[in-house]
Amino acid sequence: MKLILGSGSPRRRELLAQIGVVADDIRPPDINEDPLTNELPRPYCQRIAYEKAMAVKADADDIVLCADTTVALGRRIMGKPRDAGEAAEFLLALAGRRHRVITAVAIRRGDQIWQRDVVSAVKMKRLSDNELNAYLVSDDWQGKAGGYAIQGPAGAFIPWISGSFSAIMGLPVAETATLLQAAGYPLYKERT
Repeated sequence: MKLILGSGSPRRRELLAQIGVVADDIRPPDINEDPLTNELPRPYCQRIAYEKAMAVKADADDIVLCADTTVALGRRIMGKPRDAGEAAEFLLALAGRRHRVITAVAIRRGDQIWQRDVVSAVKMKRLSDNELNAYLVSDDWQGKAGGYAIQGPAGAFIPWISGSFSAIMGLPVAETATLLQAAGYPLYKERT
């Protein structure tokens, strides 16, 4: 049995390491992550995590772990910005408001799949032009849902959260540990 992480995210590797888990292999799946017409954020996030888990090639006894993190402002899905202009648009829409960060986890072993999602509420402060422009120049927005990462420089823009900090980062640690155990991963094996 191997644990395969279906993600190229260094944050997900760091979060797994917090619970003593190191993937045996890393195989980021290549899937279409475009939302379906009128798809709501939570079902979208669940679907993408599931599709990622199903797309990773693995042996029948291997455990595949995939996740997706989505930023939602109301019914609007804010994915990874295409460019700095779209990142600015996202950040200005989020500034001074609360939004949701949804992270869905899907674990597959053979034909079985275990899923869980965690929804956290996040408030972003109003941003001055200087704060916004300095952040955009940092390029930290690249590859980040909603155009920001709470564990990076944009953490200074987040005065309040309700939910799971690790889920906002990209992997809800407690829920992932439970799913891994359900799939038969020896999470708390005795050390010899």
